[in-house]
Amino acid sequence: MVGEEGAFVLGWDEVLTEEELSVTLKVLCMSEEEFKEYKEQDGWEDDSEEEENSSLSNEALSRLKTPCKKLLYDSVLLTLESYGADLKAEQELLNNKEAYEKLSRREQQALHVRYGQKRILHQLLELVQ
Repeated sequence: MVGEEGAFVLGWDEVLTEEELSVTLKVLCMSEEEFKEYKEQDGWEDDSEEEENSSLSNEALSRLKTPCKKLLYDSVLLTLESYGADLKAEQELLNNKEAYEKLSRREQQALHVRYGQKRILHQLLELVQ
C-alpha cells in the first residue's frame, strides 16, 4: 500500500503522498470484518466520492478519527526515536556558531535536513494530539 520504501512524504502544509496515507490509515483502522469486506470489493480505487474530494491538509489531519490520529501519533513517535538526537539538541547545535562551524559542509547540510524533518514531525504530533 505504501510502495517499496514504506514511507509517507509530509510537507509543511499537507501530506504529499495523501492517497497512500489515506488508504493505509483506512485499512489499518478497520476491524477484521471490515477489512475482509473491503478486500473483497473489486477496485480499491473505486471508493466513495467523499475520499476523492478529501485532501490531507494539516487542517484535515487534525480532524481525523481518533484511531487514525493515535496510529499517526504513535508512528511519529517511533520515527522520532529513530533519530540520534532530539529537536532541542539539533536547535542548540544550529544556534552554537562555534560548534556548527566545526562541522563539515556535508554535516551542516545533514543537520539542516534532520532539523527540518523533526520540525515537520513535531508539527504533525501537535495536529493529531
